[in-house]
Amino acid sequence: MRPHIPRSDDHWDDGGPRHRPPRRSLQIAANSPSRLLRAGQTGRCRHCGNRVDWYPRSDDRPIALHPAEAVAADVPPTCRWHLSGGVAHPHDDGSGWCRMPHTVLCPQQPSRSRADSTRLTSLRRELGLRSRHLIETGAFTPAPHTPLTAAPNSETKQPARPVVRILLVNYLGEDPIKNIRCTAQTRQRSCCTRPVLATLQGRWVLLPTQPRCGQLTLPNTHMAVYDLNLLPYAEQLRWRAQRCTTHATATAVPDLALTSWKPFDPLLHAEHLRTELPTPEPPSTGLHEARRE
Repeated sequence: MRPHIPRSDDHWDDGGPRHRPPRRSLQIAANSPSRLLRAGQTGRCRHCGNRVDWYPRSDDRPIALHPAEAVAADVPPTCRWHLSGGVAHPHDDGSGWCRMPHTVLCPQQPSRSRADSTRLTSLRRELGLRSRHLIETGAFTPAPHTPLTAAPNSETKQPARPVVRILLVNYLGEDPIKNIRCTAQTRQRSCCTRPVLATLQGRWVLLPTQPRCGQLTLPNTHMAVYDLNLLPYAEQLRWRAQRCTTHATATAVPDLALTSWKPFDPLLHAEHLRTELPTPEPPSTGLHEARRE
């Protein structure tokens, strides 16, 4: 007669030991075109709240794609994207399936073409219903609309989307300077919450607008820019990689989020131009830097 062995998570029903494979963490190949972990490429649209997958393009700019694939015949040729090595490319790869930018299906964006297929119209309607459900249940709040004209006395405040000059190139940030966070993965496999801002800081200066080659000439105005060109070269590389001082030299640590920098275009981003220097803020105490991961 067999003795009764109580069942536990470490044994099967017959009492035999259960083999558990060792827990392995995600790793990125050294020759991978993208240094971003796949687990960190998901997010939600700030306009409709639906899920999107972020991928870097060949020019390192991010793009939000619809999570599911679609039949290529149902998607206009100009909206077909495919993935190769974790990088999104704006053309068809010859297969019967493709990916689409989220802006094509976003219910808060105007429809680009009246000749959309029945499948795209159905997907757009489904996302619209899901977005309304998220808003009604309080799970999502749409991003407020940013007016083109600044409010009175708003020029002297810290801009919500500053223009940062790194290595003689102007970039547009997604958040104020003090709110720009590190994108590295921590030991708990979560995104680092430390700020990029450290002891060595840049300065706010007024620089002339510089349109790109071939663009129309803008009026002779100056814009407020957070200039980092006086900092050491390694420090500017840390800012461009959007790493905190702890993960600045940790090359083996992957990223869990895309960098928020966008090449600044004075014509496309005219609403974010500020003609006066913002009011300086008191220096940070740096107490959050001491928190261990």
